[in-house]
Amino acid sequence: MKRLIVESYTLLLWIGLVMAFRDLEALHGQVRRKEVRNPNTNRFRRTHDICLAMDLACVFYPKSVLCLQRSAATTLLLRRHGIRAELVIGAQMLPFKSHAWVEVEGTVVNDKPYMREIYQVLERC
Repeated sequence: MKRLIVESYTLLLWIGLVMAFRDLEALHGQVRRKEVRNPNTNRFRRTHDICLAMDLACVFYPKSVLCLQRSAATTLLLRRHGIRAELVIGAQMLPFKSHAWVEVEGTVVNDKPYMREIYQVLERC
């Protein structure tokens, strides 16, 4: 678990740098190009562990972690560990809000399960 937390924290730092010094297109490209390594057969238990590690890494991160940063890092980490994860970006029109979350096989894994009911999906990668 410690290794997963360190990996999570490192990815949060990396995504934070991409968001600070590059644009959304660069972040999108980073996530879109990352392929799944060695698909994992025990994906549900592993998904839970990875999301928990990311939550713990967010606690130790020096700044407030934005949903896009957290979800992009979680997606990359899940794919690194053989889980086909999708970064989903959605928006709500009135009042306008945007949000990002991660889905595995159509199930929200790092947020509330009803995110698709609140937000209209704009992008999946």
